[in-house]
Amino acid sequence: MIRIVIADDHRVVRVGLEQLAGTFTDVEVVGSAGGGEEAVDLCGAARPDVALIDLEMPIVDGIAATRRIREVSPATSVVVFTTFSDRERILQALDAGATGYVLKDAEPDEILGAIRAAARGEAPLAPKVAVEVLASRAATRSHVDLSPREREVLRLVAEGFANKQIARRLGISEKTVKSHLTRIFQTIGVTGRTQAALWAERSGLGGGTGG
Repeated sequence: MIRIVIADDHRVVRVGLEQLAGTFTDVEVVGSAGGGEEAVDLCGAARPDVALIDLEMPIVDGIAATRRIREVSPATSVVVFTTFSDRERILQALDAGATGYVLKDAEPDEILGAIRAAARGEAPLAPKVAVEVLASRAATRSHVDLSPREREVLRLVAEGFANKQIARRLGISEKTVKSHLTRIFQTIGVTGRTQAALWAERSGLGGGTGG
């Protein structure tokens, strides 16, 4: 069962999401918040698999809440659920630690798909959002000093594998995978898995064979 927290300052949206989640057989809502501060507290206490977070909330907005949720509950994947698709908001959210970004006009199946993907450690992005992110990273350097093993790790991240799966696939420890990722993020100039996956796709590593 995928345990989720929902945060949105509009009650009708929260209730709608709760009712929608109730139709998913593998999703359980373990908390609902009307603001960022409450969302952080809920995630710290419940440690959900996924948090659906709106950007525009009073006092503590979605970006600040995302950053703090990642601190109090590192295992929680934050998926931004908002009406905003402008590049600056998207990048701010991803830089704060969000692993996914879904727009509020998404179909129910897309929302469920995003929740499931985030719970698997993947990076669900709405198509419009992915286009903006890729465009913003167009100037990122493509020739970097990554070792063959780091390229293998990065390719598997781009294909949606979680750290534990990467470790098993490559025959290394999960701690070693995390160490590789830290070095990779620093080398290619990103701050998280979502950005790294997009960088890999743009650089031609996403569907390759590694090496």
